[in-house]
Amino acid sequence: MGVFDKVRDEAALSEQEWRERLTPEQYRVLRGHGTERAGTSPLNHEKRAGTFLCAGCGQPLFESDTKYESGSGWPSFFAPIEGAVETEVDRSFFMTRTEVHCHRCKGHLGHVFDDGPAPTGLRYCMNGAALHFEPRD
Repeated sequence: MGVFDKVRDEAALSEQEWRERLTPEQYRVLRGHGTERAGTSPLNHEKRAGTFLCAGCGQPLFESDTKYESGSGWPSFFAPIEGAVETEVDRSFFMTRTEVHCHRCKGHLGHVFDDGPAPTGLRYCMNGAALHFEPRD
C-alpha cells in the first residue's frame, strides 16, 4: 500500500495516525500550522512538468505550469487546481493573512497573498514540507 492510498477519510485520522503517516517536519507544518525556514525546500528548484500533491493525503493541489520564482524562499504558484484548496483568515503573529489548507485532509499548506503575477495576481506561498511532487511521464 502506497503512502497516499486512501484507507479512510483523512479528516478522521487521529493525531497519532498523522504522526505515523508524516515525517516530524511534515507533521509540524501540516498539522501544527508551522512554517519551514525560507530557502530550505528542494521543491523551490523543481522545474519539471508535473503535479504538486498534498504530502498528507495525496490530493493534487498545483500544476507545475502555475509555479513561478517569487524570490520568497518558498515554492510559489499563481493558482491552485480548482477545488483543491480552502482558505481562511489567519490572525496569528499579530497580523492578518489568508491561510491555505488542503481541501481533502485540511492540512496547513501555507498562505496566499495578492502580490503575484498575472493572470491571477495571487501568490500561493506554500511550505515544501506540505507538498509532494509527481513528475509528468
